[in-house]
Parts: sequence; C-alpha cells; structure tokens
Amino acid sequence: MNPQNRQAALARVDLLKGLSKPELEAVSALCRWRGYEKDQQIIEQDGGSQDVYFVARGRVRITIYAANGREVTFRDLAAGASFGELSAVDGRTRSTSVVALEDTWLASLSRDQFRKSLRAYPAVVDNVLNGLVGLIRNLTDRVVEYSTLGVRNRIQAELVRMARERGVVNNQAVIAPAPKHADIAARVSTNREEVTREFGHLVREKIVEKRRGEIAILNVARLVDMVDKVRER
Repeated sequence: MNPQNRQAALARVDLLKGLSKPELEAVSALCRWRGYEKDQQIIEQDGGSQDVYFVARGRVRITIYAANGREVTFRDLAAGASFGELSAVDGRTRSTSVVALEDTWLASLSRDQFRKSLRAYPAVVDNVLNGLVGLIRNLTDRVVEYSTLGVRNRIQAELVRMARERGVVNNQAVIAPAPKHADIAARVSTNREEVTREFGHLVREKIVEKRRGEIAILNVARLVDMVDKVRER
C-alpha cells in the first residue's frame, strides 16, 4: 500500500476523523503497516502488546476466551475501525483476542505514539471518548440481554444489532457476508442448533430471508418489537 493509499485509508478511520491532511500524513509516518492472511492471529488475549490498530482494509473478529476455554465472539470490525485502545490507555494486558476474517491490512501505533497523538490532536481525544462510550453502552445492552432475555430473543436482538451496523433503509437491512449460525451462537451464548431453529421461525414469518451469501432482514421494526415486548415484561 503506497503512502497516498495509506493516508486515504487512515482518513476513513473513525478514531482519526477530524484530522487535517498534514496531521494524517504525520500519523501515517508513525504507523507500522502489515498485512494479515485470513484466520491469522493478530493479537492474543492476555498478551503484553499495547499497540493501537487501524483497519485499513479487510475485517477482523474480536473474541474473548472464558476460563473454561469457551470462545465468545464479541464483535466484527471492518475497514475504518480500530482496536487496542484499552491496553494503550491503561497499560494492562490484552482483554481480547483478534483474528483476521479475511486478508487484512492494518496500521498500528505504539502505545507511546498513540498517547502523544492524544496530547497533540484534540479531535482524536473526542473520538476515543465517543468510542469508549459506545463500547460501554454496547456491553451494558449485552448484560441486560443475558440477564432478561431467553435464547430466541437474544438471537433476535443480535440480528437487530447487526442490521443497524450494516445500515437500515426502508425498514430493511442486508447482512453480508452472511454469518455462520455457529458465529451467531457464540455471540449470544447458545448453540448452533438453537440459531438454526430460530432462523427457520423468522423465515416462515417472512421477517428474515436467506439469500446467496447474505441475509436480508425484511422487517427490522417487527424484529425490534419482538425483543422489546419481552424486555417490558
């Protein structure tokens, strides 16, 4: 990736929004750039690295391993996202593992350079704060879901979350590429069979439609209503 493409990729990173072209050039010059192949491990949970990563191209998956070894999928990130900020802020070991879902190109800043950027660029501070608030809200929602919703409704809530991430237009959304049922199961702490069963129900109700390589949510509002009715009980 040449310098011009690198700067263009960084300009799309949410964490760096608001930086001028010269500022982006300065940050790009400080970054280490590296490509990762599909399924290649990027960082390991409890590892000692404290770099911050920017996804220039591709997709990565954030996972957490429980004490019993069970893998729990936390979220998937596409180009424009970042990860690693927590360890860079507090200096502690990694709280999650990250793996490339496809061939991926990343830029990374050392902890020292990241913290210098926070002091140099107020826009980055605002973006970090907004990102951390969003992370807390997301975790709060998940805690409430695990505490109050049954398996079916947790699956529905996850589909709503994925639809909103992809963008809802005219009450519909397309999730592409289609996630595997096992991946959705890992996100909501259940098994693949439960996800398959619920998908069958949603297809029969014409709320979800399976297409080649993607899932279409045909009625996002109804899916939201199904979850909200249980939450209000």
